[in-house]
Amino acid sequence: MTVENSDNVPLAIALVLGAGASTGLGAAVVFFPSLVMIASRKVLGGSLGFSAGVMIYVSFVEIMGKSVIAFKDGGYDANKAQMFAAGGFFGGVIIMMILNKIVSSLLGDVNTRGQPGPVSPTPVAKTMRESDSKDDDDEEQPAVEKVEIDGVEIEVDDDFEDNLPLPNQGNNDDDDADSKGEGEMDEDERKKLVAMGMNTALAIGLHNFPEGLATFVAAVNDPAIGLVLAVAIAIHNIPEGLCVALPIYYATGSRLKAFLWALSSGASEVVAALLGWAVLASAVDDVTYGILFAVVAGMMVIISVRELLPTAHHYDPEDRVVSHAFILGMMLIAISLVLFLV
Repeated sequence: MTVENSDNVPLAIALVLGAGASTGLGAAVVFFPSLVMIASRKVLGGSLGFSAGVMIYVSFVEIMGKSVIAFKDGGYDANKAQMFAAGGFFGGVIIMMILNKIVSSLLGDVNTRGQPGPVSPTPVAKTMRESDSKDDDDEEQPAVEKVEIDGVEIEVDDDFEDNLPLPNQGNNDDDDADSKGEGEMDEDERKKLVAMGMNTALAIGLHNFPEGLATFVAAVNDPAIGLVLAVAIAIHNIPEGLCVALPIYYATGSRLKAFLWALSSGASEVVAALLGWAVLASAVDDVTYGILFAVVAGMMVIISVRELLPTAHHYDPEDRVVSHAFILGMMLIAISLVLFLV
């Protein structure tokens, strides 16, 4: 695939930038006190269930379909295209399981799947009601443990189980160290949520990379098709941003860290566009696209099955909202694909 019309390059990059930045729309929920105050076990469980529905549906219906088509365009018949796509899918599952082991070892002896042992969410609403009455100037700053994943550090307060930093209301402290209340999370629970958010950000980032490249190439060759694809990607990036931000916010209490981690998962689309402009647009063939799409589909599904859904059910053990939110996520992304993908 060759970039023939250089006049469309700025528009193509702008479309990719908009689609990638849409993860920030979902992540922005952590900046609004009114939304955080209503956060509860059901809200977090429903949010994770909704995101799992989006990710699983997109993986099986859209991304795997793209993989099969790419293999066919690469010269393979229907049977081989299906076989190679399936192989890539399960390859992605294996890769994500290996990455999960690596993250687990980096974070210590904490199972990041979210299954063993209940995870008790911090009572955010209670914390926000009580925090305004506290005199924070007399409080000693908590010790901070730095968890580093792939060169990026997340700070975790040692006494976070007693003090959840809250969204700013009238100050500019990005780490929210001055607004604290009571909480219940222990260190293992924090690490589980941080690891889940990071794993999800990684999987979504890898998933967004080929989508960013595909959007760029489509927009350069036909801006109308590129626009439709960018809008469809932006729609399903919004709940993905929420999916990344909420666990990290609950674990660290930092709105900024949660937002930036979610935003970084969409930044890979911009990186893909720039690489496509420089090199990949003329070097990547259809078979490579087929492999990429199949692998990231497998990664998205295993993240949903091993992390998002189990954690969602821990927060909603009676399944009052998770299953409904899961179906709703699939329904909304299905509608978006019908409306915007042509």
